[in-house]
Amino acid sequence: MIDEPKEQRVSLPTLTLKTLIVHTITYFVAGVLAYTLGGYEKTFSEPPLSYFMRPVSDPWVMAGPLFQPVRGVIFGLAFYPLRSVLFAERRGWLVLWWLLLALGVLATFGPAPGSVEGLIYTVIPPLRQFLGLWEVLLQSFLFSVVLFYWVNHPGRPWLSWTLGIAFSIVMILPVMGLLLTP
Repeated sequence: MIDEPKEQRVSLPTLTLKTLIVHTITYFVAGVLAYTLGGYEKTFSEPPLSYFMRPVSDPWVMAGPLFQPVRGVIFGLAFYPLRSVLFAERRGWLVLWWLLLALGVLATFGPAPGSVEGLIYTVIPPLRQFLGLWEVLLQSFLFSVVLFYWVNHPGRPWLSWTLGIAFSIVMILPVMGLLLTP
């Protein structure tokens, strides 16, 4: 019996589900670290970031993780046609990380802080933009490594359980916060 290529073992529904779970978890982890270590409460309440960022006390900010599965689905749908490069190659996680950094951080179509467009068109000082990049570098790195590992090790039930439980917690915490906030 001829083995089917590794990339064909990954179905669209499986890749999409794994992508949305890993993205949501790594987004939450990087966000909590950035909030804790980056002083976001003060940073987002002062110009120029206060002109376009909601304060961290805003209910929409608290609800942010609840919307991340939508982004995860979009990522999964984008990764599927590229699965032979991203998941079948030995260093596919590195290609995935570079793809996320190149298209999602550095060369965005809009003037996001830290991007080429952000450096050109925003009034945010370049140093401040670069200092804020560690959060997206961390999240995209964790996302790439964990997703690559999970896709390439489907027979590890402990990993699926761990990530499934972590995803559930990440979904429950904002709901509880929103319900308990006056």
